[in-house]
Amino acid sequence: MTPPTDPASTADASADERALGARRAAILEAVVTEYIGTAEPVGSSHVASAPGVQVSPATVRSEMVALEREGYLTQPHTSAGRVPTDRAYRYFVDHFTRAETLPVGQRRTVADFFATAHRALEDLLTETSQLLSRVSRHAALVMGPEPDTARVRSVQFVGLQSGVALLVVVLSNGAVHKESVTLPADADDERLHAAGAALDAQLHGQGWTRLPDAPRTGDAAVDELVRVGWDALTRAASDGLAEPLYVGGVSRLAAEQEAFETTERAARLFEVLEHQVLVVTLVRELLDRGLTVSIGAENGLDDLRDCAIVLAPYQVGDRPAGIVGVLGPTRMNYRHALAAVSAVSDQLGRHLS
Repeated sequence: MTPPTDPASTADASADERALGARRAAILEAVVTEYIGTAEPVGSSHVASAPGVQVSPATVRSEMVALEREGYLTQPHTSAGRVPTDRAYRYFVDHFTRAETLPVGQRRTVADFFATAHRALEDLLTETSQLLSRVSRHAALVMGPEPDTARVRSVQFVGLQSGVALLVVVLSNGAVHKESVTLPADADDERLHAAGAALDAQLHGQGWTRLPDAPRTGDAAVDELVRVGWDALTRAASDGLAEPLYVGGVSRLAAEQEAFETTERAARLFEVLEHQVLVVTLVRELLDRGLTVSIGAENGLDDLRDCAIVLAPYQVGDRPAGIVGVLGPTRMNYRHALAAVSAVSDQLGRHLS
């Protein structure tokens, strides 16, 4: 796993590295690592003995003052230690998020989940968001495959009772749509089977959002059943154009409220997650960027400026289909979050393919 870099910061990364130098960069890494672990302002004495630093506390204090002047650290109170800024987290992600895998137990949890996952797509994605939340210890986002990437695998009519049948369509992305339809009075099992076969032959392999015209069999009674089924399918296809977003572990954000600047900020974040269209728009813009970390003001929504989002697309076949990610405070454990998102996106894509 290569360190993910937000495109907006790419031009500044090499300049930042040259400007900081090895010792100052090591001190910054130590401050960020300590603050992620403790949520307490970091003093020079904690940093002086950190790996890669090994200088006197006085030297550390001098370097921390310089880092504060350059916008990497801030001091909440005069007598307190320093805390990282968004710029510090960005530098940390770009330079210190070395390739990391999940602990063995968590890797086994993820693998076992998908090995036994035989669920309808909606249930699968819902439970995947909950799995990722448990593994990452943050709120998790899973966006379903774009509807226009799905193709029809099979269509079947199933008689339920007199005058009523269930139309079942299975898509290439794993989704299963079931539509109850009212049948004409002269419908029987033979005609119902013939209508289902005609729809299956005509629609197999076709794009779910670009269905061709209803087929004709030459039998007026069967063609009427075909028309009823085709109307139900086109309604289902148009209703499914919205890209579904599944959010797991929202309660974890409540547990992390102290990481946000104010409780009002945390409350607004819950509102943003409820208005899924905003999050879908933000996440969709990042689909083509691969594994991505967006920090604070980089998120583009004011209500997310206390948050970090780690995202990775998953592929169905040979193209990106949807996204999994975690959302938490900027003080998240980026290495673990990246490992969790990478593992789940890889397994989900394999499963759906």
